[in-house]
Amino acid sequence: MQTVAAADPLVIAGVELRSRLFLGTGKYPTDQSMLAALEASSCELVTVALRRLDLDDPKKKTILDVIDWKRYRILPNTAGCRTADEAIRIARLARSMGLSDWVKLEVIPDPRYLFPDPEETLKAARVLVGEGFKVLPYINADPVLAKKLEEIGTVTVMPLGSPIGSGQGLQTLEQVRIIIEEARVPVVVDAGIGAPSDAAQAMELGADAVLVNTAIALARDPALMAEAIKEGVGAGRKAYTAGRIPKRGEASPSSPTEGISRPS
Repeated sequence: MQTVAAADPLVIAGVELRSRLFLGTGKYPTDQSMLAALEASSCELVTVALRRLDLDDPKKKTILDVIDWKRYRILPNTAGCRTADEAIRIARLARSMGLSDWVKLEVIPDPRYLFPDPEETLKAARVLVGEGFKVLPYINADPVLAKKLEEIGTVTVMPLGSPIGSGQGLQTLEQVRIIIEEARVPVVVDAGIGAPSDAAQAMELGADAVLVNTAIALARDPALMAEAIKEGVGAGRKAYTAGRIPKRGEASPSSPTEGISRPS
């Protein structure tokens, strides 16, 4: 019997992915807990923030040495970059290291709320797309910006559900709905997911995937939370594919009313 996941693959930049759950690699208490969470999540795409790696000492192990590159697709991340120029430099560094020409583009000058800079993100995306990168941009839930990024050639758009690491869930629900409705590239909800129900809600809305880090990394049991969120993603996608009933203002009986005898 064919599974829904097998019959409904996610395709980004011509690459077919079986899992619609992407994981970040920051904040885990140990490498072992991170690897256990990756295993439990069944994810294929894993983000790594290059700017936060210590690359000065070639003998020192980094996350890139811990993760099995044959098992997971590494998605370099420009997290920590405050300007377009910084993000472009980090993306070029990732390519020169042989990591990937895929890049998760983050340009965040705001240290308190960590909202991405729309102008600098668009500027960096235009340059990187022109250089042949497959750009996955992290953005505010802004339908106009999402459309502009799609038009210049990004392979996804990644609107935030709420601020990074906040666990607030989908506070931008209506804007994300509009982005999904108008997008012609995959939409990945990124940031703010705190529980499996948040992931399910994003998928029920029609998102193509979700990216989760803090909710898993800082859970009491990261591997168990990764498994739970995986199941939330799967349930939400199945619900979206099945097609939920419309909401009604009045009740509707579950049993048919035709043919029921009435007292005289």
